[in-house]
Amino acid sequence: MNKKFVSTAKNVINLEIIALKKLKNSLNDNFNKAVIKIAHCQSKVILCGVGKSGLIASKIAATLASVGTPAFNLAASEASHGDLGMISKNDILILISNSGQTNELKNIIQYANRNKIFLIGVVSKRDSILYKASDIKLLIPKVVEAEGIIPTASTTSQLALGDALAICSMKYKKFGKLDFKKLHPAGSLGAKLKTVEDIMITGNKIPFVKENLKMNLALKILTKKKLGILIVLNKKNETIGIITDGQIRRFTEKNSNFQSLPVKKIMTKMPISIEKNELAAKALSLMNNKKITSLLVSRKENPQKTIGVIHIHTILQSNIS
Repeated sequence: MNKKFVSTAKNVINLEIIALKKLKNSLNDNFNKAVIKIAHCQSKVILCGVGKSGLIASKIAATLASVGTPAFNLAASEASHGDLGMISKNDILILISNSGQTNELKNIIQYANRNKIFLIGVVSKRDSILYKASDIKLLIPKVVEAEGIIPTASTTSQLALGDALAICSMKYKKFGKLDFKKLHPAGSLGAKLKTVEDIMITGNKIPFVKENLKMNLALKILTKKKLGILIVLNKKNETIGIITDGQIRRFTEKNSNFQSLPVKKIMTKMPISIEKNELAAKALSLMNNKKITSLLVSRKENPQKTIGVIHIHTILQSNIS
């Protein structure tokens, strides 16, 4: 490995670390105002930048959209050729520019000010057009770029600030894991966000038996449902126990008359259950810790009522780990 390259790489990263530390220390009440404004937006958040800042704007827009704030990136070069029509009076416009003087942004700034469109400026120069025109000014501290000129530390700061705005607005709106899951249904992230309710067995497939049912009849239900368990209910249809096929095998070794016994004599009381909105990954962890292959599923408000069953095979088939 060429040590010169490693040294240069470390220098670039160090410049970006310094920039992030300066950004962290520079945050003030303007940041709070920007978060609240974004969170209360009843329309769209539109981001725009030129060059490398335009790429950062695109990423921030995608992050905002993924955490519940409708947002998109406006190409600065197209804005003056009709795309300004994409901006409505209820939108929030976030313009990102290191210098704040870029020619392509001037028409957008004038349009926003003329039409009273709320403008948040992310900029590094106080004496710039963008800084002076913005309703909320988010000042990026001056930084040293790689080789003194290549946009690196400044764009890292812009990206970090955008991520912070997105996460803070998400928390302000109490946008939770279930909301996040709805926007990420596919891929490995979608699998990680699957809830117990998404993959649980429901309805007639659940092997319910009444507490006084004889075991000879219960065994037929066990065979028919093919889950390897029986869920025992009392007269109020509340879950009071569980019977596993392994438990039955162990019981038959010691009791020859077990088929004439009611299921309540064999069941394990207080079976382990999980709430339907918990992540399936948590259910898998619970099964591994308890060394079981099935969990009963209930609602938080009524934990004694079983509404589903989740089996370890179903979890693994869903690529959850």
